[in-house]
Amino acid sequence: MIHSCPTIRFSDARQSQFRHDTPWNTPSARPPGSTSVAALDTVDGDMGPLMTHSADHPSTPDQATGAGSDLDIRPPAMEDGAAMWRIARDSGTLDLNTSYAYLLMARDFAATSRLAVGDGQGVGFVLGYLRPTAPETLFIWQIAVDASQRGKKVAGRLLDDLLAELPEVTTLETTITADNAASQRLFASFAERHGADEEVTDLIEEHHFPDDGHGAELLHRITGLQRGR
Repeated sequence: MIHSCPTIRFSDARQSQFRHDTPWNTPSARPPGSTSVAALDTVDGDMGPLMTHSADHPSTPDQATGAGSDLDIRPPAMEDGAAMWRIARDSGTLDLNTSYAYLLMARDFAATSRLAVGDGQGVGFVLGYLRPTAPETLFIWQIAVDASQRGKKVAGRLLDDLLAELPEVTTLETTITADNAASQRLFASFAERHGADEEVTDLIEEHHFPDDGHGAELLHRITGLQRGR
């Protein structure tokens, strides 16, 4: 799912640690923490299946690119892991993973992740990975945007920048809870912007989670991505 510090709601503000068994780029590895992109609820105003959101900041859907051009968007380095952990923590809605997870993600999955930097500080991120059994598919694990950047379409810029550097990707996946309208709008807008189709199906049901209080995660699958739009 997706969350943002006021953006897509990828998850709740609970701490999860290596909870899901979804494989990563190597057969023996698996993604640390929740794979929910629902953090977009407050990412840009919340990725979650892909941004972070905060209960203190109303949702503002990230529906297009163009704003926030003063930001530098680049692949993260391991040293950026701490900033990404703080953004996720401050979102108040994302599944907050151990700081170790963000450090490893920044080191090992920089090519499929992006960090937004403003005034020398990290203000947003998207973490993703190519599915080992379907390398043309990019799965968005978390998206979060700092509250100071909401309304600037940072979440959409992060996704678009990442996609532009992955020409082999034809499909994007993420998971979003049924009540995360902001994240749903973010991904629907992304699909429309790239001339793609979006399909929503069941994936992770409530009984799959070992901890209580986690809603079912619906799989949002965007196919037929077109370039140069």
